[in-house]
Amino acid sequence: MITMGSVIMLLAALYMILVNCLVSAALVPSFMEKLEAFERITEESYAAQVQTSDIQVNRQLALNATDAWLETAEFWQIRVVSADGYQLVAQEFPADAESSRWALILHGYTGWKEEMYPFARWYHGEGYHVLVPDLRCQGESEGDFIGMGWTDHYDCMLWIAYILEQDQNAEIVIHGQSMGAATALMMTGERQLPGNVIAVISDCAYTDAYSMFGEKIQEWFHLPAFPLVDSACLALKLRGGYALKDASAMNAVMDSRVPTLFIHGEEDAMINVQMTLDLYEAAGCDKDLLIVEEAGHAQAQDKDPERYYGTIRRFLEEIE
Repeated sequence: MITMGSVIMLLAALYMILVNCLVSAALVPSFMEKLEAFERITEESYAAQVQTSDIQVNRQLALNATDAWLETAEFWQIRVVSADGYQLVAQEFPADAESSRWALILHGYTGWKEEMYPFARWYHGEGYHVLVPDLRCQGESEGDFIGMGWTDHYDCMLWIAYILEQDQNAEIVIHGQSMGAATALMMTGERQLPGNVIAVISDCAYTDAYSMFGEKIQEWFHLPAFPLVDSACLALKLRGGYALKDASAMNAVMDSRVPTLFIHGEEDAMINVQMTLDLYEAAGCDKDLLIVEEAGHAQAQDKDPERYYGTIRRFLEEIE
C-alpha cells in the first residue's frame, strides 16, 4: 500500500533531483554542454544583444588588432593551485622590465581568458604587464562549480600574490567584465587585499549571485525563483562549499577603499544597468561612473571604444 508518507518522500526526492539538476545546469560547464537548453540559452542571449553595425565593425577591428598583436607579443602560461587543490591557469604578457604597472583581467560567466585578450592588448600598449586567467571550472582551469565570483575572488588573490612575487612594488589594476567584474568587486571587500591594488575597473557587474540566479531560473528554465533559489543555495553549499548569498559584490563595495570605475551598457538585457547604478551608489571608495548608451551586455567597449578606453585612461591617471 502506498502511504501518504511514502508519497511525500518521493516528491521530496524528485524535488531535490530537480534542484541539483538546476545547480549543475547553471554552474557545471560539462553538464551544461550536454543540455539542449544550453544551446538555446546561448542563442537567446546573443539575440538579446544590441545588433548594430558600429558595434559589429568595432568588435571585428578589435579582434583583428588583437590577432596582429598576438603574432609578435611575448607571453607564457603560468599555473597556481587553489586552496582546495585545483590547477588554475593564466597567460602572462610581460611589459618593459622597468614597469611596475600590472593589470589582472577577469572574464565573465562561462567565459575564458582568450576572449579578454583585446583588453590585454590595450593595457599592454599602455605599458602594463598583463595577467589573464581562466577562472575556475572554465577554460583550462580546473574546478567543480563556476564560482559566481565567490570562490573566484579567493582564487584571484593567488594571482595577486604571484604578481607581488615578481614585483613587490607592483601597482595593480583589476579589470573585470560581468562575473569577472563582480569577482573584482568582491576582492575589494577583503581586508587582506594588498594596498598594491590601486584600482578596479568594473564592467557590467551584478550586485549579487543570489539575485542573478533567481532571475535566470525564471528566464532560462521558466521555473519559479521561490523556493528553488533557496533550495539551490543549500545544494550548492553541500556540493560546492559556498552559498549564492555569499557572492555579493554589494556587500563588498560598501567596505571598499579601492578606487573603482563602474561601467555598464544602458541596454544590457543580461544584467540590468540598475545593478551597476546600485553598486555605484553603495560604494564607499573613490569612484566614477560610465554608462554607455545603446550598448548591450559587455558591449560598451565595442559601442564606443574611444570613450571607453579614454575614460579608463583618465580615471587611472587621476588616481596615480
